[in-house]
Amino acid sequence: MRPTGKLHLGNYMGALANWVALQSHYDCYFFIADLHALTTDYADTSKIRENIEEVALDWLGAGLDPEKCILFLQSRVPQHDQLFLRFSMITPISWLERVPTYKEQQDNLSTKDLSTFGFLGYPLLQAADILLYQPQFVPVGQDQVVHVELTREIARRFNQFYKLDGREVLPEPQVLLTPAPKLPGTDGRKMSKSYGNTIQLTDSEPEVRQKLKTMVTDPARIRRSDAGDPDKCPVGDLHKVFSSPDTIAAVNQGCRSAGIGCIECKGWAADALVRILQPIQQRRAGYSAAQAIEIIEAGSLRARQRAAETMLQVDAAMQMLA
Repeated sequence: MRPTGKLHLGNYMGALANWVALQSHYDCYFFIADLHALTTDYADTSKIRENIEEVALDWLGAGLDPEKCILFLQSRVPQHDQLFLRFSMITPISWLERVPTYKEQQDNLSTKDLSTFGFLGYPLLQAADILLYQPQFVPVGQDQVVHVELTREIARRFNQFYKLDGREVLPEPQVLLTPAPKLPGTDGRKMSKSYGNTIQLTDSEPEVRQKLKTMVTDPARIRRSDAGDPDKCPVGDLHKVFSSPDTIAAVNQGCRSAGIGCIECKGWAADALVRILQPIQQRRAGYSAAQAIEIIEAGSLRARQRAAETMLQVDAAMQMLA
């Protein structure tokens, strides 16, 4: 995850909750992508240190356990840079220009100058991030499958050029699709920091309830006496993700019959969100920022040791002096 501030429920449901589950079944590496943050925010780095601390604390609060997985900081493992540079020597520019998000982000972030080599090449850095640990699987949502496919292509191209004692060094990792439920923000659009519509993992109960009060609902339900449709309501989408089956049934029946108002429905949704957030916040409060950074530094050392093994093999295959 890029360190762009405190994490929100969209980050949690889109990736973090899945990571917590995966750490008990796989050897997992999770990193704070501070180098990737520079691809779009290179002009102002004043918040990076603070944001790294916030992300680390949110990870620990969500339940990532440094005894079960490796948590590290991308820039603390110089082998990411080294493998990225080697990949840049063998990757056609046309491969990078065809990545869908290259043009999309330039359009969406038109106020920023993204005509940089770093921005064009960030999919190569992603490939280095992945292949440096010679993984079997990459846990991603459907929208990231194209990036993993590019990583597989780069591994294939590397292996065509270079082999170590006749064998391939870099695996072609498989996608491990992880569920990412639809999670709207308070304005009905996808929950995103850039939209300012998030519910943060650190939001207090009063903050959650206040944000839910202002949340948009079914636009066809204008008056309290009008019947609504939970399937067309962002609050209904939150219920589907976080509420119990009994609450969801009550929402469906009450909304469609106008038996409940939107305020009551939002209150039930807030109840469900608070139940999710409270244990996260309690775990988070058990760590100081200094302790979180200490955990990240320890994980970075372990990641460097593993990454160094891969780079020895890469350089030997390329017949470069170790």
